[in-house]
Amino acid sequence: MEYLSIEELEELRQFDSPTVYNAIDSFHIRPAVSGFTKPGLILRTPLEKPMVGYAVTAKVSARHPNPAAAANLEAYYDSMAKVSAPTVAVIQDTDTEPIGSFWGEVQATSHLALGCVGTITQGGVRDLNEAGPLGFYFFSTQIMVARGNTHVDMWNCPVEICGLTVMPGDLIHADVHGAVIIPHEIAREVAEACRAAQKAELAVLTPCREAIRTGKRPTAAQLAQWRREMNQKR
Repeated sequence: MEYLSIEELEELRQFDSPTVYNAIDSFHIRPAVSGFTKPGLILRTPLEKPMVGYAVTAKVSARHPNPAAAANLEAYYDSMAKVSAPTVAVIQDTDTEPIGSFWGEVQATSHLALGCVGTITQGGVRDLNEAGPLGFYFFSTQIMVARGNTHVDMWNCPVEICGLTVMPGDLIHADVHGAVIIPHEIAREVAEACRAAQKAELAVLTPCREAIRTGKRPTAAQLAQWRREMNQKR
């Protein structure tokens, strides 16, 4: 797998995740109902631009101690340090009811030092006031006060986050709407496809905006025609 350059990743950050989804859908390489998170994933840090990076994965739990916690964490860190591109920590909390947060100021700072830009976790985060100013993205399903007996059980493995299966190395794009996986085979074409998707929507947006400005309501037939034009351009 060849990583995108920093410039190419930054270009993808100029588009929101729904636009990225629309662009990917135009390639017809996967079902329109796959490749993205279901409701429940929430951005907890006040960062406006999307998060883009390559997935480094792990499964964690916090209810019971693990004697191998220190060794496992080091191995997980090592798996992240080996990735030269910006990474996203994709962490699945396997406790039936999450009881402790893997994430806080210390982990956010440690991960940032390793080249990680943020996390997507089906689990908890804490120290929100500290993570935001760091510029570290916290996407989570929970906010928590305690760390419990948090430890890494598995790393460099498939994980599931809000119905989305993420593999190590997947290219992640995420914003306030949720997260989407960009397939590697079209990754370098997605930015241009995003621009095309935005341009196609003007077939509906431009006349509707004019109708709003002038107060002249379009007919249902006109709206249907504008939508056909949009879909033809997608």
